[in-house]
Amino acid sequence: MHPSRFSLCLALAGCAAGRLVAAVPDPSRGDEHLRRWLLRFPEADADRDGRLTAAEAWQYQGDLPQRSREQQARRERAIVEAATAGRPVPAESRLLPHLSDVRYGPHDRNFLDLWIARSSGPAPWVVFFHGGAWKIGDKRDIHDETLRACLEAGISVAAVNYRFTASAPLPAQFMDGARAVQFLRSRATAWNLDPKRVAAYGASAGAIMSLWLGFHPDLADPKSRDPVARESTRLTCVGSVNGQCTINPFVIREWIGEAAFQHGVFPTAFGVKSHAELNDPALRPQFERMSPLSHLTRDDPPVFASYTEPDAPLPAAAKRGQGMHHPIFGHKLKAAMAGLGLECHYVHVADIAGDPELAMVQFFRRKFGLP
Repeated sequence: MHPSRFSLCLALAGCAAGRLVAAVPDPSRGDEHLRRWLLRFPEADADRDGRLTAAEAWQYQGDLPQRSREQQARRERAIVEAATAGRPVPAESRLLPHLSDVRYGPHDRNFLDLWIARSSGPAPWVVFFHGGAWKIGDKRDIHDETLRACLEAGISVAAVNYRFTASAPLPAQFMDGARAVQFLRSRATAWNLDPKRVAAYGASAGAIMSLWLGFHPDLADPKSRDPVARESTRLTCVGSVNGQCTINPFVIREWIGEAAFQHGVFPTAFGVKSHAELNDPALRPQFERMSPLSHLTRDDPPVFASYTEPDAPLPAAAKRGQGMHHPIFGHKLKAAMAGLGLECHYVHVADIAGDPELAMVQFFRRKFGLP
C-alpha cells in the first residue's frame, strides 16, 4: 500500500450509536492484530526487538503524514522534470477528467469532475467525497489507482468539492453531497450514467458523508420546482475509508478516549468556538442528525469499511486528536448492520496483502453486477 494512501485519511475529516456497548478492542485480539501489523509493516518496530507494541504502532501511524508529504513531493518533482524534458510522464500521474469543474449547485465550492467509463450501455458510477475535517481538501485528492481501477471496470467516477465549515457548519456539507448525487442523476442520460447503480465513498470526513447519505431516507422532493431536487439520493452501496459511524463527540470520547474527543473538527463542525461549548444541550439533536448510525434501517445499502489505525487502545500519551480513525468505528458499524441483517464488509490494512481501496472497487463491481 502506497504511504500516501494513509495520509489523506489522517486529515479527518453520533447518535443512536451511543446505545451500543462501548468497549475497547479485546487485548488478546489486539496482540494478534499487532502481530499481523508487524508482518505488514516491519519498519514500525522502532526498537527492532521483533515485537510490536501498541505504542510503536501508534507512533508509526502518527509519522505517516510527514513521510507521505515527502514522497508526494518527490513524485511531483519527477512528473515536472519528465514533462519539461519531453519524456513520458510517469504512468501513475493523474488522469484528466472528461468534464472538469462542472457546477452542481449555487455555492462557491459546488463543483465536480467527471470521468466517463467506456460502456455499451449506461454505466454504474461512484461519487468521491474528499476528507479533511470539512476544513481542507479537494476533489483532486482522489487516488489515481482507485480511479483507474474503477474506469477499467466500467465504472464512471465523479469527484466532488463541497463547502467548508469555515463558511457553513454541518449539515451544509452533507446537503452538498446529496445535491451532487441528485445533479448527476439528472444528467444520467446525457452522460451515460445508470441512475439505478450508484455508490459513494470517501476518506474520513468524506466517509462520514458517504455513510450518512447511504443511510439517510431519500432527500428527493417530488414537489420541487427544481428538477435536480426531485431526483433520488439513495445509493446502491457505500465505501468508507477510515470512516466514523458517529460524529457525536461524547460517544467518541466514550469509545476511544479524551484525545479523540479533543480533535479540532468538533467545534467548527457544529458552529461553536470551543470544546466546552459542545456541552450545550441544544447541540445534542444535531449530533444525532449528523451521525450515520442514527439513520440506519433495514433497507439500507451494503458497506465496505476499511481502516489503517492500530486496532488497540490509544497510548497513555496520545496526541490531541489521535484515534479519530480508530477501527472501533468499523466494529460498531458492522455490529449495528449485522443486527439488522445488513452487509458490512470490514477490512483492516494489516489483514490484507493489497490496497484496501482496490478491494473496495472489487466490492463495488460485485454490487453493481459487473464481471
